[in-house]
Amino acid sequence: MAPAQHTRHRFFGQETAACIAVGLLVAFCVAAGHQWRAWPLPPLDNFFFDSFLRLTASQEQPEAITVVDIDEETLQAVGQWPWPRYRIAAMIERLAAMRPKAIGVDIIFPEPDRTALVNISQAFQQDFGLELRFQGVPQSLADNDRYLASVLSSSGAVGATYFFFDRQGETSCQPAPRRFSGKTDLLQPEEAQGQLCNTPVIVSALQMRGFINCQTDPDGLLRRLPLCIAYKGRLHPSLPLAMILAGEGERSVEVAAGATGPELRFASGRTAPVGRDGYLPLRFQGPPSIFRTVSGLDVLAGRIDSQAVTGKYVLVGVSAVGLGDHYPTAFAPAFPGVKIHAVMLASLIGGKALRIPAQEPWWVTLASFIAAAWMLCLFLASHRPLFLVLGSAALAAVLLLASYACFARAQLFVSPAAPLLVTASLFALLPLLLYGMEKRRAYLWLQRLAKAQQLTLESMATVAETRDPETGAHIKRTQHYVRALAEYLRQQGVATDILTDEYIDLLFHSAPLHDIGKVGVPDAILTKPGKLTAEEYEAIKHHTLYGEQMLANTIRKIEGDNFLDLAKAIAASHHEKWDGSGYPRGLAGEDIPFSGRLMAVADVYDALINARCYKPAFSHEKAREIMIAGRGTHFDPQVLDAFLALEDTFQGIARRFVDTQERILGDR
Repeated sequence: MAPAQHTRHRFFGQETAACIAVGLLVAFCVAAGHQWRAWPLPPLDNFFFDSFLRLTASQEQPEAITVVDIDEETLQAVGQWPWPRYRIAAMIERLAAMRPKAIGVDIIFPEPDRTALVNISQAFQQDFGLELRFQGVPQSLADNDRYLASVLSSSGAVGATYFFFDRQGETSCQPAPRRFSGKTDLLQPEEAQGQLCNTPVIVSALQMRGFINCQTDPDGLLRRLPLCIAYKGRLHPSLPLAMILAGEGERSVEVAAGATGPELRFASGRTAPVGRDGYLPLRFQGPPSIFRTVSGLDVLAGRIDSQAVTGKYVLVGVSAVGLGDHYPTAFAPAFPGVKIHAVMLASLIGGKALRIPAQEPWWVTLASFIAAAWMLCLFLASHRPLFLVLGSAALAAVLLLASYACFARAQLFVSPAAPLLVTASLFALLPLLLYGMEKRRAYLWLQRLAKAQQLTLESMATVAETRDPETGAHIKRTQHYVRALAEYLRQQGVATDILTDEYIDLLFHSAPLHDIGKVGVPDAILTKPGKLTAEEYEAIKHHTLYGEQMLANTIRKIEGDNFLDLAKAIAASHHEKWDGSGYPRGLAGEDIPFSGRLMAVADVYDALINARCYKPAFSHEKAREIMIAGRGTHFDPQVLDAFLALEDTFQGIARRFVDTQERILGDR
């Protein structure tokens, strides 16, 4: 295999390996970020979850649920909150008479009712020493809490509790019966530190109770509810779950392992998914207004159709804005808490509860690596932009549709955020990587081209050596002399517009061609050991014009910026003198190209300190003396002053590149 082909194939192998490494690294980092909930994946997951919710929301009213709402209108007509407990009892009693499937009370009564006659009597006795007696009041109305407890007990209503996670303590809560059986170790919800309950008399009357905790996500939106919470080594059900148990006449629910994670199994055959942490995503079907809602005022006034209650799950709660039981959601900025529980209840009884499968991290990881593999195949198969754009768009569409289909048809949320992020990242990174590879390839090509140029220059200089066999050391010395002069002058602020890095580098590579025109001078003149005649001297002076013409002919055949232009200037002008007495054109002062003035100092110094066929080698001191005599006549004063400042550098270059040939023939 040719060297160029070998380099090309090796480069392509490195390019492929680099692309694969980047693809695998991106897929791994994104999958790990999904597992550890690293930014920006949680916001993206939430975006897709909310979007899918809106797209799949049926906007249909759940027929099995009715919400009895104590709203602003009810409070304005009946009285501000909190009401006397007998009013709550009257409302529940009226609802129970219509034989609902279950009643859930989304209200907690943690303190005794201060409006109860028995409590008023006790307060006057304690504060003023007065004994109040009430005539003609039924015993059931003297103690509002006992009255409410009696109604709750007879109606089988489900009461509410609330768990604290930031502080300990409880309000005289009686131990709740065990409501979970089976493989309860599959669930590991957060352990609560305290509990808020109804008063003891109310708690003792409740046949079933469930918690009403709601917790928003870090971005402030409510997207899920806990179905169970652990407290004192026991699992406790949420209010919607407890209502289903009460409605179906069951005392507990079985925890079992389902195909996609833990699930709850009821004796009736109903199943409901639940996350390992006890939470379940909320399956909103629309805004709060989709639920059948009855005003508490209408219930108290008897203005309610029994069909709205009979056989229904009835949730009683307070939605008045001033009471603060509202949560921001994807469907409403202030979703009443009682209707949040209605959303969960509708999902559970309708069999449309969402779940995030236990295998979701592995599915996302697999999808991320598949996305990376697809993108790698696209980029390695073709670098055409249209092909890459269409292929990436097709992958993104497949990922989105697959995730949406799982959500809409199987009630599974597997976020497409991670594989889409892999796709977008590689779509951005791989072209940059390939661009870097191309830049490196171009750089290597330019390096090879520059080396080819240098070899061309050296080969052309060697042609001159075959006629005037000076050593290659002379070429090396003059190269380094002119570069040292140019760099020093730039440091001194001389000709900074000319002496750029590119110019100095090209000057270094062009210097060897200063005597290429000697190929046109007869051998007899070049190798003559003695003094030249006037005719011979005129002939040898023509080597500057020969070199200029040779390089000019070559330059005409090369398009664009030409690296030989500077070599042509050096070849034509390095024997010109500052006072105009040089050859071939007798240029003087700054009319002489700057490169020619630099080369004149370097060439003369090297000719003086090295032996030639017509002279012995001079010492550095002798050469210095001769050159100082030529300041302002032969040499540009600024350039000669630079030589004098660089004497040690010149001597070091001369020692580094010494002549090794026994017979030295050379320059005139």
